Amino acid sequence: MSDESGPSMKKIDARGLACPAPVIQARAALDKENIDHVTVVVDNAAAQQNVQRFLESRGFQTQLEQQGFDFRVIGRCHSPAGEKTPAPGGQPSEHPQARAKKIMVLCATDRMGFGDDGLGRKLMVNFLRTLNEMGDELWRLVFVNNGVKLTIDDSEVLEELRSYEQQGIQILVCGTCLEHFHLLESKQVGETTNMLDIVTAMQLADKVISI
Repeated sequence: MSDESGPSMKKIDARGLACPAPVIQARAALDKENIDHVTVVVDNAAAQQNVQRFLESRGFQTQLEQQGFDFRVIGRCHSPAGEKTPAPGGQPSEHPQARAKKIMVLCATDRMGFGDDGLGRKLMVNFLRTLNEMGDELWRLVFVNNGVKLTIDDSEVLEELRSYEQQGIQILVCGTCLEHFHLLESKQVGETTNMLDIVTAMQLADKVISI
């Protein structure tokens, strides 16, 4: 549910909605109207982080207020939001010649294969440590479901993931999954994201490798 507060102001009530619905509502409002001041109200930390990151990708300066269980993400922009042309889902636009090939690796588990779980975890650690061999073609690392456990404080591959991030490889970590496992506060690397960003990354990638 949303209501308009003025010609250049918008308030969006996205409480009770799971990601990526709050981001989709915010994007639809910004694409449809000339807005320089927007407030999005959500009721979970993953949605708050995703909305805040999306607004900042559109050039808004954001401020966060918490009232009980509700988060108010307030965005202000000096130039009309409609003048901006970001890529879908709030992802920054990339020059078509930036990379010859863009490979996205989607990790939906913290182990590789089936059979022996200990072996599977060791194989996944080795896999992520070896990804550097892709060179410039490695473009995105996305972690969903059990895979988000690879991004938390006791992960064996934190050092490698931080190194990838320093190289400019974007790491996206599913906020809904982190909340499900009660790991939102334990994440140590990557950006908390939503399914809209993940689907957009799939569309932009030349190749998607799923594990």
